[in-house]
Amino acid sequence: MDWRKNLGVLAFGAMLSSSSYTMVIPFLPLYLLDLGVSPAAVNMWSGVVFAATFFVAAILAPYWGRRADKSGKRRMVMRAGFSLAVVYLLGAVVRTPFELLIMRVLQGFANGFVPASMAIVASSAPQEKMGFSLGLMQTALLIGGILGPLAGGVLSHLFGMRLSFVISGIAIFLGTMAVRALVKEPAPVAAAAEGSILEDVKLAFQNRRLVEMLLLLFIVQAAIMILQPLITLYVAELQGQRTGAVLAAGVIYSLAGIAGAIAAPLWGKIGQNRGFFKILIIAFSGAGVFTVGQFLVSDIYRFSLLQFLFGLFIVGVYPAINTIAVSSNDARFQGRVFGLTTTANQLGSMAGPLIGGMISSWIGIRPVFLITGSLLLLVGLFVSVNYFQGKLISRHAD
Repeated sequence: MDWRKNLGVLAFGAMLSSSSYTMVIPFLPLYLLDLGVSPAAVNMWSGVVFAATFFVAAILAPYWGRRADKSGKRRMVMRAGFSLAVVYLLGAVVRTPFELLIMRVLQGFANGFVPASMAIVASSAPQEKMGFSLGLMQTALLIGGILGPLAGGVLSHLFGMRLSFVISGIAIFLGTMAVRALVKEPAPVAAAAEGSILEDVKLAFQNRRLVEMLLLLFIVQAAIMILQPLITLYVAELQGQRTGAVLAAGVIYSLAGIAGAIAAPLWGKIGQNRGFFKILIIAFSGAGVFTVGQFLVSDIYRFSLLQFLFGLFIVGVYPAINTIAVSSNDARFQGRVFGLTTTANQLGSMAGPLIGGMISSWIGIRPVFLITGSLLLLVGLFVSVNYFQGKLISRHAD
């Protein structure tokens, strides 16, 4: 088994998975209008349609992680990939908002391509290369997140949203076929996963380090999703007009994604040499400082620069959390670990927009950056204090 080939193929598959997702998701509100939703009701429908997938995926992620440990992680990648291809094709033929909602629920059931891929990478890469490998996987996801909206925007403009769903289905299908043909899974450590999902959760909650990493992942994902839906409106506020705000916000999104794609493997490599726990302290603190800075800016150019710097730091959190979480458990539990991290991620993705919407409706958009940045700084401080007191994690695990 060649771990480098596994990593390359799975990173390519993760990029296609991320591209296929972001090719259609940012444009769902416009698609709802095409399906007959009134402008007055589109925000409500968008919230329901977005939340449906996150909710279902969060509930099912521990089950799919368990199945990965029992039946094989490669099999779970193919199950998710082929299912998602079918779901995206269904999205191209829906005729009503309710049918689109059903499609999004099915997408939640099909979820699991990326966490199962991460689990294969974690189980096949040498211990000393795990941080770099998971960082490269994060880079692939970020590149997909940059390419997807660009491709989706062009396709939607030229041919309409339905073709974007078709191309998304084809992309994830090709990625899954590549995994089927080229990826070799390491021999399982245990024949099967015994017990129940409830017992898995109880076992996870007995592992203090894993619980702390899941909490950190929830916080960082919620923080990102608090801000993400507000960026376009904030850009319009900084410009003094809404004309061109969508294009400008798209460019700013890309800047943060490009920064993350550059930095993710570097964070993984540095963490492998210097300690992943130290990376968490630096990444949370840096992301917090540059988020607070966005509260202070008065023009779009400085805001763009700060978004780029924010992207450089926030991406360092993910390979560090994933590596610490995996290292805190034996190989028999790896699939379930990534299932639980997916649940934390999805719950954060659900909570973030709700929190951001409530805060911005009460006190405006600009203070949301101050509150979110302060939260990230407090998390960095908490991690730092506990690390140096030796309470959060043993030094040797770093």
